[in-house]
Amino acid sequence: MQLSTTLALAAVRAADAVSPTLTARLAMPLFRQVGPALPVRSGDRAVHDHGERGTITVRGRDIVTYAWGNGPETVLLVHGWRGRASQFGAIVRELRAEGLRVVAFDAPANGESGGRRTDIRDYLGAIEVLQRKHGMFRVIVGHSFGALAAVTAVREGTAAGGVVAIAGMADARYLVDSFAARVGMRQASADVLSRRFMGIIQPGVDEPFARFDAVADPLPAEVPLLVVHDRGDREVAVDESLRLHEAHGDRSRLVVTEGAGHSRVLGADVTLDAVTAFATGGLAALDAAGIGADVVGVGDGATGGVGSGAAASA
Repeated sequence: MQLSTTLALAAVRAADAVSPTLTARLAMPLFRQVGPALPVRSGDRAVHDHGERGTITVRGRDIVTYAWGNGPETVLLVHGWRGRASQFGAIVRELRAEGLRVVAFDAPANGESGGRRTDIRDYLGAIEVLQRKHGMFRVIVGHSFGALAAVTAVREGTAAGGVVAIAGMADARYLVDSFAARVGMRQASADVLSRRFMGIIQPGVDEPFARFDAVADPLPAEVPLLVVHDRGDREVAVDESLRLHEAHGDRSRLVVTEGAGHSRVLGADVTLDAVTAFATGGLAALDAAGIGADVVGVGDGATGGVGSGAAASA
């Protein structure tokens, strides 16, 4: 942790004993920071290097995009906070082998894309631009913060045959509350921080969190959901995926792993099996393969992306 961040955290904790308003003001830069770009793992280097590069413009900023394969149907991958497209390396390999085209992007301040900050508006904007370019997505796969973005996009009209939420959260308020818990802020300070932040994201909206609440307002009835989460995830509590799964009833399937953590779950064998089955055959394929609603031990055999960083988000 950098010295400046350490000092900023100390200032936030000191202010928390005095003023929720001051605490929120001091905490806001920490909450929004992305941190240094996550490096490409050696095991994902080949996928990263062989992706067809492109650029799209969202909210006045250039975003690097990737594409693999030439299949007639397209799967979109959406990475998490301080993540990058290459973290989906194992999933890209599996889906390409099934004849699917796979596309992804590095959000601003992540991966190969420039900038110092990002928020969900950039993610939703990128998904919208890629939808216009590629048409309906066979499936959208989101990890962590990217799962929240994927679910939100489809709830707001992005056309997709299904959504996969890996290590995701059920609503955006979780981001504020989990950050506050990590830095030791009181609830009063967290409430002020949430109001200030959502005033930036959705100015003038009386209930800004409602837009990002997939429990109160689930996916459209025709869109199935696959939820994957590791029970020991230290970035996003598994309870968030349980809430998301339960909100979607019989059109959702749940896979809970043991021993994969927050990011290695992306390369766990059970995740790859579940995502591939869902992307190629939907809920019926998952049911036929007996995938869902079980806890699956993966232990040291799980592979995939390394952990994403900032305490501000997942």
